[in-house]
Amino acid sequence: MFEISQLRCFVAVAEELHFSRAAERLNMTQPPLSRQIRLLEHHVGAQLLERNSRTVRLTAAGKAFFPEAARILRIAEEAMFAARRAAKGEQGSIAIGFTSASGYSLLPEVVRRLRERSPGVTLTLKELVSTAQVEALNAGDLDLGLMRPHPVSADLDSQLIATEALMLAIHERDADQWPQEPTLADLHGRPFVMYSPYEARPFYQMLSERFARAGVVPDVVEHIGQVHTMLALVRAGIGAALIAEGAARLKFDGIVMRRMVTEPVETVCTYRRNHDNPVLQLFLEQVLPTFRTP
Repeated sequence: MFEISQLRCFVAVAEELHFSRAAERLNMTQPPLSRQIRLLEHHVGAQLLERNSRTVRLTAAGKAFFPEAARILRIAEEAMFAARRAAKGEQGSIAIGFTSASGYSLLPEVVRRLRERSPGVTLTLKELVSTAQVEALNAGDLDLGLMRPHPVSADLDSQLIATEALMLAIHERDADQWPQEPTLADLHGRPFVMYSPYEARPFYQMLSERFARAGVVPDVVEHIGQVHTMLALVRAGIGAALIAEGAARLKFDGIVMRRMVTEPVETVCTYRRNHDNPVLQLFLEQVLPTFRTP
């Protein structure tokens, strides 16, 4: 079988119709160029060029072979460039998991910044609660998860990607009963829609720990796993709820949002420690640092 180098020599001569100019173009001397052409003709089994002391021309076989040889060279170059792009994370795919809360503000920004640096990347986006994301990461079904801080195995690693304020969602008819800058203490004894200890375990644990430290015991009326369902219950007058600021972009008529006077909540990106995805590596090295605040 002929080699790519032989095709390159033939195409140069076919385009120049001059051995000396083709040799100069390929940065080689004429004798090895002629040798490469003879080897190619041997592999093809036909004479491709006719040459005398004054002219070089393509034979009928050469005319048929020339466009196919040029096409093979283009495909080889495209394959080489594709491999290089994939190795740099500029081409390939990445599967990203995200919670419903991060889907309102953080995820769109992650997608935008990743596409700016690597437009050729294919994205698979999956909305999952944090516990399901951890399971999917361990199973290899996700490359990256956007979630609340969550206990993970030694095979996974997490880095902080965003912090946001905690917002109090209340029914508009009850707005006058709440301070403009509420604290956790203002929730003591009041009807409250709490996160599910199963579907939304990280947020449930975080709020439970904060309530315990503050000595606050809300009147929990429901445990819910998804933010949009919690807000629907707030609008129905069932009770108040605490949500991350990004999720406050999910507008519900009849709901008032108040910024809580308490520490912010965190979102981390979690991934397999020993991954082999160049796109993920590009994200960690070039995209993630753009989210970090000084």
